[in-house]
Amino acid sequence: MGFLDRGRSKKKGRRVVLVGLDGTPYTFVRRLIAEGRAPNIARLAEQGSLLRMNSTWPWVSSVAWSTMMTGVNPGKHNIFGFVDRDPSSYKQFIPTSRTMKAKTLWEMLSEAGKRVIVVNVPVTYPPRPVNGILVGCFLSPSLEKAVYPESYVPTLKSLGYIIDADPWKARESKELALQEVNAALDARIRTLFYLFEREKWDYLQVHIMETDRLHHFLWQPMEEGDPVYAPAFYEFYRRIDEMLGRLAAKLDEHTTLLWMSDHGFCTIKQEVYVNRWLMDMGWLKLRHIPPDPQKGLEEVAPDSIAYSLDPGRVYLRVRGREKEGCVAPGAEYEQYRDEIAAAALRLRDPRDGSPIFRAAFRREELYHGPYLEQAADLILAPYDGYDPKGALYKETLTYKGDELVGMHTYDDAMFYLGGATIPQTEFSVVDIAPTILQLMGVPPSPGLDGRSLV
Repeated sequence: MGFLDRGRSKKKGRRVVLVGLDGTPYTFVRRLIAEGRAPNIARLAEQGSLLRMNSTWPWVSSVAWSTMMTGVNPGKHNIFGFVDRDPSSYKQFIPTSRTMKAKTLWEMLSEAGKRVIVVNVPVTYPPRPVNGILVGCFLSPSLEKAVYPESYVPTLKSLGYIIDADPWKARESKELALQEVNAALDARIRTLFYLFEREKWDYLQVHIMETDRLHHFLWQPMEEGDPVYAPAFYEFYRRIDEMLGRLAAKLDEHTTLLWMSDHGFCTIKQEVYVNRWLMDMGWLKLRHIPPDPQKGLEEVAPDSIAYSLDPGRVYLRVRGREKEGCVAPGAEYEQYRDEIAAAALRLRDPRDGSPIFRAAFRREELYHGPYLEQAADLILAPYDGYDPKGALYKETLTYKGDELVGMHTYDDAMFYLGGATIPQTEFSVVDIAPTILQLMGVPPSPGLDGRSLV
């Protein structure tokens, strides 16, 4: 697919600029406003609608942003997690834009003659052609491979653009984590305003991944009022507030400001190792203990019933679908699925008896479409604080570390629409693409699952 660079469209509809704040909770932003820590956001909230929004199940960024950018559920766009597997070989892979089967918002806008600029949104690597500029996400191996058109790479280099904060440095210490996210935020803000002021566009979306990175490493110290890290956390959000205020001040009456997050965040109470639980229940057996990490899922023994991938996705080893599958399709499949779902709801935290999972969804309860068969058979939805992990082998069911201390939540994402008052209803990330299309006067593609909020 190729697009002519037509400059700004003459068709009716507003221009839209959207800032993605990955993983920023609605309730946290409301608290910042109440405490006087976000004066620009407070003022803008009075001039528009700041709303609570649901994410997706599972609430990982790759699934949520894929749903946002396509306006369809995972059964139609084919992104079900940050990692996936080939059931016939058990080879694991990271889904990318090549895996995504649905048309994106920026492709719809491009086809309508709108000029788009999209920067850093998860699952946009490798960049697919648009009428404008697309800069791929944190999955990009280098800037040279991240940009469409490639001729824009020198401009981004001149801006000191950074693809992502270095998570490995961030794991070394919280001080390094702060250095990394602030350096990446510097580059993101610099690039946002350069593009806003120097390029022609009808739709501009710049994604701040650094909020998510900050939360994973520093959410708990912030919540606990750590004397060093809580102020540093709030200072980061002061910079976000300043950025949004500066951006809003540049808008004309024909341009609408949006910002949003894809999920919420909370402190981890316990990591939960779902494969350890499946082993304890007799549904998973491994060829070797401990398993060879190089072999991954190939260490699953032939007589295993089920295994799990992040976060809380359970696959039954169905005959004819899975390598060496032993579960017969039909009644036996449904029996095991019912048993595992019921057992998940009975699972309790060994420390205090708290329930771990609030729901065990069968895939057809969440998804529909041509790629439903690629989804996990069960998607376990945890209570906030319990972070389901897909490690193939751990010696204990639960663990609490001091490195990664924050986790995603489902029903505390956020959406802001400037210059309009819309009521708080229950809606989700699937509704954002139709809303933007409506604002910009572009008819939605057939088959969207979301609905416009305006």
